[in-house]
Amino acid sequence: MLTPEPRSRLSVLRQSLRLVFLAVALLSASCQTPVSTQLPQEAGPSKRVTLASGDVIKLIFSGAPEQNQSQKIGADGKINLPQVGEITAAGKTVAQVQAELTALYKPLLRNTDVLVVVESGAIHVYMAGAVGKAGPLVLDRPTTILQAVMQAGGPNQFGNMRRVQVIRLVNGVERSQVVDLRPTLRGQATRPFYVRDGDVISIPQSAF
Repeated sequence: MLTPEPRSRLSVLRQSLRLVFLAVALLSASCQTPVSTQLPQEAGPSKRVTLASGDVIKLIFSGAPEQNQSQKIGADGKINLPQVGEITAAGKTVAQVQAELTALYKPLLRNTDVLVVVESGAIHVYMAGAVGKAGPLVLDRPTTILQAVMQAGGPNQFGNMRRVQVIRLVNGVERSQVVDLRPTLRGQATRPFYVRDGDVISIPQSAF
């Protein structure tokens, strides 16, 4: 016995709607949207745990002061030292570099104690949106969000400084916060918001 045509059409319609809802759910689950929240704030600029390209480190040899020197970690993540050659410093902690240098200089020096001090650390942030120069920005000193925006050429004619978005990786999760920079630009006393290594700073366009 054949099913009446209206009922058949209704079944097809219901099945189509279920497929549409399923597709929307899968698409939503696959999208990675930063969680909007209040980013952790600190009294001053943060310090990275590991070294990175662009950092300047000072090497102090307690048993051979003539070997003392400052080295800038190259784009390849390495430093080049007399007698031992190139070693990789980027991605390692200061303690790890000290231990590696101590082991390398052990056959060469009587006192192999080596102290590694970070003289200046490079901070890599990424500028996006309605800014003069979008793209990666390398900072060699503690920098606030406003200073980073200005170093990238400032907002363009469409830039909205009221809703500057900062995206930051916190405990493996991308989190974002919207910051209003207008009070600072007007000369009001505001708490400085320092950028961290890896931050993405996005300036949206004004609606009008």
